[in-house]
Amino acid sequence: MTSQTHMRREVNEIPEVVARFTQSSGPVIDRAAARLRQTDPSVVVTVARGSSDHASAYLKYAIELVLGIPVASVGPSIASIYGKDLRLDRAAAIAISQSGKSPDIVGMAQSARRSGATTIAITNTKGSPLAEASDFTVDLDAGIEQSVAATKTYVTSVVAGLALLARWSDDADLARAIAGLPESLARAVDCDWTEMVSALDGHNALYVLGRGPGFAIASEAALKFKETCNIQAESYSAAEVMHGPVAIVTPGYPVLGLAARDAAESSVADMAHKLARQGALAFLTSSKSGAAKALPFATTGHPITDPLALIVSFYGFVEALSRHRGLNPDVPPALKKVTETV
Repeated sequence: MTSQTHMRREVNEIPEVVARFTQSSGPVIDRAAARLRQTDPSVVVTVARGSSDHASAYLKYAIELVLGIPVASVGPSIASIYGKDLRLDRAAAIAISQSGKSPDIVGMAQSARRSGATTIAITNTKGSPLAEASDFTVDLDAGIEQSVAATKTYVTSVVAGLALLARWSDDADLARAIAGLPESLARAVDCDWTEMVSALDGHNALYVLGRGPGFAIASEAALKFKETCNIQAESYSAAEVMHGPVAIVTPGYPVLGLAARDAAESSVADMAHKLARQGALAFLTSSKSGAAKALPFATTGHPITDPLALIVSFYGFVEALSRHRGLNPDVPPALKKVTETV
């Protein structure tokens, strides 16, 4: 393996990719936002799998917090396996897929459009089947992602959804935060979580905690632990971990609390500190003092975008952890870049 993996290079590219996206995506974002203001959907549904579904979960919280419109993730198999169309005539449907080729994602987008929803595709592949199935296509323009583990496409997918939300809601503060993301995410790339790499020696299971948009980030982090490090990581809301899962947090059990600068920061921090006091090996992205070990973090100046900086710092850490364990994060066993489920 070379001294720098594809994954590491792609993490380093994130600020540049986000800058390119924000500079080029304005026209299609404006058109899609104008349609959404015109149709005034009463519900938003998302269609995605894997990392793209974690991007959808992030957007769920963001849309609900900014616009107060409920957002639900729909199972692609409703259309592809069960052959049912949902009643979506007052809905917007956002489908996210890096490749735009997964038959079940495409099938659900086609079903949503057939049912009257305004359909928006977020994809990194121009002219993909998903793009053809949708009313609007937001091209990530992230370039080829050679590592199997999605990094720059995940972050840019979230940025695409947030840019649409900012235009749709006419939220000037959110728009400014998005415009400043390249600089914020460059600081996130430089955050050093090396302390946690060797601390996880001998551990093959852990919890990742978050809340709100930070819970979506925790889910993405847990997936990357599994994909690149063969660690059985599970994500939990800081409000849910005490409802049973805490039973396996024995002394020395690793916990990563991904606390963002939003209304949920205290909740995540308090739980990480509580588990640390009970003997957990707990790390936390917060300056709120306590028993958990503090990790450095970058801020973005807005509670909706702040969680996104955490996953950028995490990606750099988990790539280093994978190599530390003698693995190649670019080619995880039994995985491939395009997963074409039906």
